[in-house]
Amino acid sequence: MAKKPFQVIYEDNHIIIVNKAQGILVQGDSTGDKTLSDYVKDYIKQKYNKPGDVFLGTVHRLDRPVSGLVVFARTSKALERMNELFRKREIQKTYWAVVGNKPEKKTGKLTNWLVKDENRNTVKAFDEEVAGSQKAELTYRYLGEINHYHLLEINPITGRPHQIRVQLAKMGCPIRGDVKYGYPRPNLEGNINLHARRLYFVHPVKKEPIICKAALPENPFWEEFLELEPEDVKTENLDFLY
Repeated sequence: MAKKPFQVIYEDNHIIIVNKAQGILVQGDSTGDKTLSDYVKDYIKQKYNKPGDVFLGTVHRLDRPVSGLVVFARTSKALERMNELFRKREIQKTYWAVVGNKPEKKTGKLTNWLVKDENRNTVKAFDEEVAGSQKAELTYRYLGEINHYHLLEINPITGRPHQIRVQLAKMGCPIRGDVKYGYPRPNLEGNINLHARRLYFVHPVKKEPIICKAALPENPFWEEFLELEPEDVKTENLDFLY
Protein backbone atom coordinates (compact mmCIF):
# COMPACT_ATOMS: atom_id res chain seq x y z
CA MET A 1 0.00 0.00 0.00
CA ALA A 2 1.16 3.55 -0.68
CA LYS A 3 2.58 5.58 2.18
CA LYS A 4 -0.47 7.86 2.41
CA PRO A 5 -4.10 6.76 2.02
CA PHE A 6 -4.87 9.55 -0.48
CA GLN A 7 -3.63 12.66 -2.26
CA VAL A 8 -5.87 15.62 -3.02
CA ILE A 9 -6.03 16.28 -6.76
CA TYR A 10 -8.75 18.94 -6.88
CA GLU A 11 -10.94 20.66 -4.29
CA ASP A 12 -13.33 23.58 -3.98
CA ASN A 13 -16.40 24.35 -1.86
CA HIS A 14 -18.51 21.83 -3.78
CA ILE A 15 -16.41 18.75 -4.54
CA ILE A 16 -13.11 17.12 -3.65
CA ILE A 17 -11.26 14.64 -5.87
CA VAL A 18 -8.55 12.43 -4.42
CA ASN A 19 -6.10 9.78 -5.62
CA LYS A 20 -6.86 6.72 -3.46
CA ALA A 21 -4.13 4.33 -2.40
CA GLN A 22 -4.55 0.60 -2.99
CA GLY A 23 -5.97 -1.29 -0.04
CA ILE A 24 -8.20 1.50 1.29
CA LEU A 25 -11.97 1.07 1.52
CA VAL A 26 -14.04 3.91 0.04
CA GLN A 27 -16.97 3.17 2.34
CA GLY A 28 -17.31 0.99 5.41
CA ASP A 29 -17.89 -2.75 5.40
CA SER A 30 -17.97 -5.60 7.92
CA THR A 31 -14.23 -5.22 8.64
CA GLY A 32 -14.78 -1.93 10.43
CA ASP A 33 -11.55 -0.56 8.90
CA LYS A 34 -11.12 3.18 8.55
CA THR A 35 -12.39 4.33 5.18
CA LEU A 36 -11.30 6.82 2.56
CA SER A 37 -14.39 8.85 3.43
CA ASP A 38 -13.21 9.01 7.06
CA TYR A 39 -9.72 10.11 6.04
CA VAL A 40 -11.06 12.85 3.75
CA LYS A 41 -13.44 14.11 6.45
CA ASP A 42 -10.48 14.34 8.84
CA TYR A 43 -8.54 16.28 6.23
CA ILE A 44 -11.39 18.78 5.73
CA LYS A 45 -11.86 19.22 9.49
CA GLN A 46 -8.20 19.97 10.02
CA LYS A 47 -7.66 22.18 6.96
CA TYR A 48 -10.75 24.34 7.48
CA ASN A 49 -10.93 24.05 11.28
CA LYS A 50 -14.49 22.72 11.14
CA PRO A 51 -16.09 21.64 14.43
CA GLY A 52 -18.54 18.76 14.56
CA ASP A 53 -19.52 16.52 11.69
CA VAL A 54 -18.42 17.25 8.13
CA PHE A 55 -20.76 16.51 5.22
CA LEU A 56 -19.11 14.32 2.60
CA GLY A 57 -21.19 12.55 -0.02
CA THR A 58 -19.83 9.47 -1.79
CA VAL A 59 -20.45 9.90 -5.51
CA HIS A 60 -18.95 6.58 -6.67
CA ARG A 61 -16.63 3.83 -5.43
CA LEU A 62 -13.45 1.97 -6.26
CA ASP A 63 -12.84 -1.58 -5.08
CA ARG A 64 -10.49 -1.89 -2.12
CA PRO A 65 -7.49 -3.29 -4.08
CA VAL A 66 -7.86 -0.63 -6.83
CA SER A 67 -6.10 2.75 -6.81
CA GLY A 68 -6.91 6.09 -8.42
CA LEU A 69 -9.41 8.90 -8.65
CA VAL A 70 -12.45 9.12 -6.37
CA VAL A 71 -14.91 12.04 -6.31
CA PHE A 72 -16.69 13.19 -3.15
CA ALA A 73 -19.31 15.93 -2.79
CA ARG A 74 -18.95 18.52 -0.05
CA THR A 75 -22.59 19.67 -0.16
CA SER A 76 -25.90 17.90 -0.65
CA LYS A 77 -26.53 20.05 -3.74
CA ALA A 78 -23.25 18.96 -5.31
CA LEU A 79 -23.95 15.32 -4.42
CA GLU A 80 -27.32 15.43 -6.14
CA ARG A 81 -25.84 17.01 -9.25
CA MET A 82 -22.81 14.68 -9.39
CA ASN A 83 -25.13 11.68 -9.06
CA GLU A 84 -27.07 13.02 -12.01
CA LEU A 85 -23.88 13.33 -14.09
CA PHE A 86 -23.05 9.69 -13.35
CA ARG A 87 -26.61 8.58 -14.07
CA LYS A 88 -26.53 10.33 -17.46
CA ARG A 89 -23.03 8.98 -18.17
CA GLU A 90 -21.67 12.49 -18.58
CA ILE A 91 -18.41 11.66 -16.81
CA GLN A 92 -15.53 10.23 -18.83
CA LYS A 93 -13.47 7.76 -16.80
CA THR A 94 -10.21 6.21 -17.94
CA TYR A 95 -8.48 3.32 -16.19
CA TRP A 96 -5.16 1.58 -16.67
CA ALA A 97 -5.03 -2.19 -16.27
CA VAL A 98 -1.98 -4.45 -16.41
CA VAL A 99 -2.76 -7.95 -17.65
CA GLY A 100 -0.69 -11.07 -18.29
CA ASN A 101 -2.30 -12.02 -21.60
CA LYS A 102 -2.31 -9.86 -24.71
CA PRO A 103 -5.82 -9.32 -26.12
CA GLU A 104 -6.45 -10.61 -29.63
CA LYS A 105 -7.44 -7.15 -30.86
CA LYS A 106 -5.66 -3.89 -30.05
CA THR A 107 -8.94 -2.02 -29.61
CA GLY A 108 -12.42 -3.23 -28.91
CA LYS A 109 -15.74 -2.88 -27.16
CA LEU A 110 -16.88 -5.45 -24.60
CA THR A 111 -20.57 -6.02 -23.88
CA ASN A 112 -21.63 -8.49 -21.22
CA TRP A 113 -24.47 -9.10 -18.78
CA LEU A 114 -23.35 -9.27 -15.17
CA VAL A 115 -24.86 -11.10 -12.21
CA LYS A 116 -23.57 -10.38 -8.71
CA ASP A 117 -23.32 -12.99 -5.98
CA GLU A 118 -23.83 -10.89 -2.85
CA ASN A 119 -22.76 -13.66 -0.49
CA ARG A 120 -19.40 -14.19 -2.18
CA ASN A 121 -18.98 -10.59 -3.38
CA THR A 122 -18.18 -11.79 -6.88
CA VAL A 123 -19.66 -11.06 -10.29
CA LYS A 124 -20.16 -13.41 -13.23
CA ALA A 125 -20.22 -12.21 -16.83
CA PHE A 126 -22.48 -13.69 -19.52
CA ASP A 127 -22.50 -13.15 -23.29
CA GLU A 128 -26.29 -12.84 -23.36
CA GLU A 129 -28.90 -11.40 -21.04
CA VAL A 130 -29.93 -13.73 -18.22
CA ALA A 131 -32.34 -13.41 -15.30
CA GLY A 132 -31.27 -10.72 -12.84
CA SER A 133 -28.41 -9.47 -15.00
CA GLN A 134 -27.26 -5.92 -15.76
CA LYS A 135 -25.77 -4.85 -19.08
CA ALA A 136 -22.12 -3.77 -18.86
CA GLU A 137 -20.12 -2.06 -21.60
CA LEU A 138 -16.57 -0.77 -21.92
CA THR A 139 -14.03 0.05 -24.58
CA TYR A 140 -10.32 -0.71 -24.41
CA ARG A 141 -7.14 -0.07 -26.32
CA TYR A 142 -3.78 -1.79 -26.11
CA LEU A 143 -0.92 0.52 -25.10
CA GLY A 144 2.04 -1.86 -25.13
CA GLU A 145 4.15 -4.55 -23.45
CA ILE A 146 6.84 -4.45 -20.77
CA ASN A 147 8.48 -7.57 -19.30
CA HIS A 148 5.77 -9.87 -20.65
CA TYR A 149 2.96 -7.79 -19.12
CA HIS A 150 0.49 -5.77 -21.17
CA LEU A 151 -1.01 -2.34 -20.46
CA LEU A 152 -4.60 -1.64 -21.43
CA GLU A 153 -6.46 1.66 -21.32
CA ILE A 154 -10.09 1.13 -20.32
CA ASN A 155 -13.06 3.47 -20.74
CA PRO A 156 -16.14 2.08 -18.99
CA ILE A 157 -19.46 3.12 -20.50
CA THR A 158 -21.51 1.70 -17.64
CA GLY A 159 -20.57 1.59 -13.97
CA ARG A 160 -21.29 -1.89 -12.63
CA PRO A 161 -19.62 -3.49 -9.58
CA HIS A 162 -16.34 -5.24 -10.52
CA GLN A 163 -17.15 -4.48 -14.16
CA ILE A 164 -13.65 -3.96 -15.56
CA ARG A 165 -12.23 -6.86 -13.56
CA VAL A 166 -14.80 -9.41 -14.67
CA GLN A 167 -15.11 -8.22 -18.28
CA LEU A 168 -11.35 -8.35 -18.87
CA ALA A 169 -11.26 -11.80 -17.25
CA LYS A 170 -14.10 -12.91 -19.52
CA MET A 171 -12.00 -11.75 -22.49
CA GLY A 172 -9.14 -13.95 -21.28
CA CYS A 173 -7.12 -11.08 -19.79
CA PRO A 174 -7.52 -11.11 -15.99
CA ILE A 175 -5.82 -8.20 -14.23
CA ARG A 176 -2.43 -8.88 -12.64
CA GLY A 177 -2.95 -9.94 -9.02
CA ASP A 178 -6.72 -10.38 -9.31
CA VAL A 179 -7.02 -13.98 -8.11
CA LYS A 180 -10.75 -13.46 -7.55
CA TYR A 181 -11.19 -13.27 -11.32
CA GLY A 182 -8.73 -15.84 -12.51
CA TYR A 183 -5.21 -14.39 -12.30
CA PRO A 184 -2.98 -17.29 -11.19
CA ARG A 185 -1.20 -15.58 -8.29
CA PRO A 186 -1.70 -12.57 -6.00
CA ASN A 187 0.51 -9.49 -5.87
CA LEU A 188 2.78 -9.30 -2.84
CA GLU A 189 0.99 -6.14 -1.63
CA GLY A 190 -2.46 -7.73 -1.95
CA ASN A 191 -3.53 -5.17 -4.55
CA ILE A 192 -4.43 -5.56 -8.21
CA ASN A 193 -2.96 -3.57 -11.09
CA LEU A 194 -6.03 -1.52 -11.90
CA HIS A 195 -5.78 2.27 -11.58
CA ALA A 196 -8.41 4.98 -12.14
CA ARG A 197 -6.12 7.23 -14.18
CA ARG A 198 -8.19 10.15 -15.54
CA LEU A 199 -11.55 11.89 -15.11
CA TYR A 200 -13.26 14.50 -17.25
CA PHE A 201 -16.59 16.19 -16.57
CA VAL A 202 -18.25 19.58 -16.43
CA HIS A 203 -18.36 20.92 -12.88
CA PRO A 204 -21.97 20.55 -11.65
CA VAL A 205 -22.06 24.01 -10.05
CA LYS A 206 -19.36 26.12 -11.73
CA LYS A 207 -20.09 24.65 -15.18
CA GLU A 208 -16.36 24.56 -15.97
CA PRO A 209 -14.53 21.54 -17.44
CA ILE A 210 -12.62 19.49 -14.89
CA ILE A 211 -9.79 17.24 -16.05
CA CYS A 212 -7.91 15.26 -13.42
CA LYS A 213 -5.08 12.77 -13.73
CA ALA A 214 -3.93 10.50 -10.89
CA ALA A 215 -0.25 9.64 -10.44
CA LEU A 216 0.48 5.92 -10.44
CA PRO A 217 1.05 4.14 -7.11
CA GLU A 218 4.56 4.52 -5.72
CA ASN A 219 5.67 1.15 -6.95
CA PRO A 220 8.57 0.37 -9.33
CA PHE A 221 6.39 -2.11 -11.22
CA TRP A 222 3.79 0.55 -12.06
CA GLU A 223 6.37 3.20 -12.92
CA GLU A 224 7.75 1.08 -15.75
CA PHE A 225 4.51 1.53 -17.66
CA LEU A 226 4.68 5.32 -17.79
CA GLU A 227 6.75 5.08 -20.95
CA LEU A 228 3.79 3.45 -22.68
CA GLU A 229 1.47 6.40 -22.07
CA PRO A 230 0.31 7.83 -25.41
CA GLU A 231 1.99 11.05 -26.48
CA ASP A 232 -1.33 12.89 -26.76
CA VAL A 233 -1.89 12.28 -23.05
CA LYS A 234 1.69 12.98 -21.97
CA THR A 235 1.59 16.41 -23.54
CA GLU A 236 -1.77 17.44 -22.11
CA ASN A 237 -1.49 20.36 -19.71
CA LEU A 238 -3.70 18.98 -16.97
CA ASP A 239 -2.47 21.40 -14.32
CA PHE A 240 -4.37 24.43 -15.50
CA LEU A 241 -7.50 23.37 -13.63
CA TYR A 242 -5.90 22.44 -10.31
